[in-house]
Amino acid sequence: MKASQNSIAIIMALVALTPATSAFSAFQQRRSLSRAFTATSLHAEHPAVSSNFLTPELAQKCIETASGTPLYAYSLANLASAADATLAFPNAFGLTVRYAMKACPNSTILKYFASRGICIDASSGFEVKRAMTTGGIPAENISLSSQELPEDFADLIKMGVKINACSISQLERIGKAFPNQNQKVGIRVNPGVGSGGFSSSTTGFSKTNVGGPSSSFGIWHESVSDGTVPSIVEKYGLQVERIHTHIGSGSDPAIWQSVATRSLSFCKLWDTVTTLNLGGGYKVGRNPDEKTTDLQEIGAPVTDAFREFAKENGRELHLEIEPGTYLVANAGALVTTIQDKVSTKSSSNDDGHVFLKMDAGMTDVLRPSLYGAIHPITILPASGKSSDIGTSTESVVVVGHCCESGDLMTPKPGEPEALEERVLRKAEIGDIAVMDGSGAYCAGMSTKNYNSFPEAPEVLVDFDGNVHLIRKRQNLEQIYENELSADGIF
Repeated sequence: MKASQNSIAIIMALVALTPATSAFSAFQQRRSLSRAFTATSLHAEHPAVSSNFLTPELAQKCIETASGTPLYAYSLANLASAADATLAFPNAFGLTVRYAMKACPNSTILKYFASRGICIDASSGFEVKRAMTTGGIPAENISLSSQELPEDFADLIKMGVKINACSISQLERIGKAFPNQNQKVGIRVNPGVGSGGFSSSTTGFSKTNVGGPSSSFGIWHESVSDGTVPSIVEKYGLQVERIHTHIGSGSDPAIWQSVATRSLSFCKLWDTVTTLNLGGGYKVGRNPDEKTTDLQEIGAPVTDAFREFAKENGRELHLEIEPGTYLVANAGALVTTIQDKVSTKSSSNDDGHVFLKMDAGMTDVLRPSLYGAIHPITILPASGKSSDIGTSTESVVVVGHCCESGDLMTPKPGEPEALEERVLRKAEIGDIAVMDGSGAYCAGMSTKNYNSFPEAPEVLVDFDGNVHLIRKRQNLEQIYENELSADGIF
């Protein structure tokens, strides 16, 4: 059903910007205050006296603004540094950066990136509408690549959303909705290899690997090269304007460069292709021993490949990238309180541990329990004063507040079911614990409401160190407000 002009107007009327944009409105004047993001030491002999961007005093200010812990804090300075780096990605004939909003979909963050000229990569129809409604993002600045094609995809296309067909059936559905109308479409291709996580395999399964034969994402490359996809395109008179690939959360330049070259070969199949989207997955080092993807190193040979393609085919392709983690991971932190401390050590037990219990956990940061991901943790004094930072350290296991044995914040790397002790500043009940690297896939990918814990609030620290509340804490009633009574059934 074709969207009417009135319905489009109603939708666009909902996208008015909120006052939250004021926190970064003077970005150009304050850019010099932006500093590069860094990682906190895990096992340093003398743990850091602050987190990536939170001193005890600033952490206390965040707590006061959010009316307690837990909370997510984001640094506008670190968001700016990451945006600078992605916008400088090498390219031959033009670049569009699309923020993978699933990493952290808060509307203030969407609006900030929009103010920098960064567009949106959405992963569901709901994300598309959220970006338009709360972020004020125009439909034409949104691209959708989804495991589940939304029921109203045709309306989204008519509004201007750019949809990439991620399976043969999705391509068929788009064709049937727009037969012989020269409808523009993107094709997401699984190039046969992937990269990501703690796995070194480029073809095996990994929770953060979205390419290769063990991944369901995208159309298998042989279905493109054997004529299956071209025949569908011809059958419905579609116009392929974009080739899209995405292989996962890795940082191996050789793999990225190989996939880029291979992706360009698919662009040769249709002379209507004007854009190649290489996806995201640009890994950042949350910890000292982790490598951050060098975008200049990856981008330089890709640029050369684009120029060679233009020379051979007479087409100058536009480049798109879709960073998520790279833009927000080290710009965010989970601020918690140590609400309990227990020990299983004894003179007769060599396997015991000292456990620090946060007032947060997998309800707020799921990555350690899901992937065995490692986040830096910094202990700060309950007083919120740098002068009260102690020098004593101890080896501890940090756990969350859920009634769940898997709610573990210090797992062994890549082993979510194996705990590992961490040397931290000695903590007392009431002290502050900051988990850095919590800007990506934390607030947006949690088990919120498990054990009926409310969703944590979010704050933004601006360039001047002022703290702004950008999402309120959920109250208990909001957790169960959609439940309905079944009185009379039993």
